Amino acid sequence: MADNRQISPGHRAGFTAKKNLGTGRLEPFLFTSFNTVFMVCLVIVTLYPFINTIAVSFNEGNDTIRGGIYLWPRQWTVQNYKAIFATGTIFDAFLVSVARTVISTLLNIFLTTMLAYTLSRREYVFRKFITVVFVLTMYFSAGLIPNYFLIKDLNLLNSFWVYIIPSMISAFNMIVIRTYIGTIPESLMESARIDGAGDFKIFMRVVFPLCKPVLATIALFVAVGAWNAWFDAFIYTSSKQHLSTLQYELMKLLSSTMNSNGNPNVSNGVGMDQDSARAMVTPLSIRAAITVVASVPILLVYPFMQKYFVVGLNVGSVKE
Repeated sequence: MADNRQISPGHRAGFTAKKNLGTGRLEPFLFTSFNTVFMVCLVIVTLYPFINTIAVSFNEGNDTIRGGIYLWPRQWTVQNYKAIFATGTIFDAFLVSVARTVISTLLNIFLTTMLAYTLSRREYVFRKFITVVFVLTMYFSAGLIPNYFLIKDLNLLNSFWVYIIPSMISAFNMIVIRTYIGTIPESLMESARIDGAGDFKIFMRVVFPLCKPVLATIALFVAVGAWNAWFDAFIYTSSKQHLSTLQYELMKLLSSTMNSNGNPNVSNGVGMDQDSARAMVTPLSIRAAITVVASVPILLVYPFMQKYFVVGLNVGSVKE
């Protein structure tokens, strides 16, 4: 006989609640599992190229040509790094790059922040016009040759300051910092002004310390750009060896290695004894070693700036 009993509304509500409770427990589990698997895969995809580059840099150049190197060197050697540091100019170029990076970053941060604070003041009547002028420089450029003649007319050729002065102000960084300054309560500045502080004192005592998150983020961007730059050394200071930067020296070393190993017989180690083949560096191996040498200093700085990224960029990128 069919069961004609009716399910009361109370029981029906209980069944629905239990069903929803089970679904509510399942959804966070599925999301957490998917998120964990996705992030693990993302980490692997992100780290593998760098780990592979390190493995190739510590592998013998002649053996690297065979391929098949993934996470671990097949034949360990430090010959690639010896070839880099054997030139004798790397250490001087390293000091020039460090000095350039530090000075450029400090001046860019201070001057750009000062400009951003000025253009953030609503009482400044020319702020819109000057902002438009700076924004236009992001879209239009005179080109390489006019820029070269400008540097020449400023007597900056073959000078260390050619690395510093053209990069003291950044339009993009100014916009980000100005937007961040707009989030600072106006009451703080008004309180300082009531206490007798002028604009410069307000900037140094109130605005500048409160901009630390966005400034740390911008500082890392500026430092990475200054550290990796080599083209300006090639254009403006190539005739002065003592002004050469690390990236430019590494670029010249890679270029000379590729030219010297242009013969396929040499690249394959044909006609060489075993010791000569092991000591030989190839463009692939020297390129991997150069990548490691050029990346390590920035990688050492990056963890100290990481905590400021989310706050600095998210707040600085929100429009007023």
